[in-house]
Amino acid sequence: MMRLAFFLAGVASVTSAPALAQSKPAIGAEATTHEVRRGLNWSGGRAALSADIAVDDLAGFDLLGRVVTTRESPRHAGADAVADLELGRGFDIGAVRLRASVTGHLFAGAAIDADYYELGATGSYTLGPVTLDAGAKYAPEQSSIGGDNLYLFANASGAIIGTPLTANAGIGRSTGQTDDPVRAGRLRPAGDYTDWRLGLSYGLSKVTLSLDYVGTNIDDRRTVSPFADPDHIGDRVVGRVRVAF
Repeated sequence: MMRLAFFLAGVASVTSAPALAQSKPAIGAEATTHEVRRGLNWSGGRAALSADIAVDDLAGFDLLGRVVTTRESPRHAGADAVADLELGRGFDIGAVRLRASVTGHLFAGAAIDADYYELGATGSYTLGPVTLDAGAKYAPEQSSIGGDNLYLFANASGAIIGTPLTANAGIGRSTGQTDDPVRAGRLRPAGDYTDWRLGLSYGLSKVTLSLDYVGTNIDDRRTVSPFADPDHIGDRVVGRVRVAF
């Protein structure tokens, strides 16, 4: 994974810049009933723990990091945990905020070379209490994911007036070219699919409670990959508790 190594070296060089000392990181921890991404369970149907950090204004860039337990997930060849490292840069065009990013996903304890990276582009717009965003994440062709993978998404969130609740909804579409059907089953268990999410969040000081309904249109009868984890690709309710420090 030479390209991923170069990416991590770039992150290291940026975070060593003097600007880091001037940026106060935002740190948090979370417990969730399931680690779900794009409608797919990444923790083998089990509860998961995570810690995250975000640093803004690193010479014009921002850095996000998150480590989450994957509980020997079959989807990632028995990996115990994954670290997501993201370097991004945002800028405004009128009322629209645009952001470009590169993200590395590094797996610990996997039985295969499971690491991969993605390139991202997102646009967001805020109108009063409502925020809309849409974008794409593209993982170029990599043997660890059996080809390439394109994820298109759109989200909406907004405060429910007169309550401490925030409502959110999202929809996404995963497509890609398959070189190796076995490894492609990690991110697309039965080929191209659509996922969705509806949720509510309640914020109280530094604690946020969330409840989401997530689902996909994946037909688990078509899954052939040992990494597809067909028991954990259907609709489910996900509960989360996050604490900010």
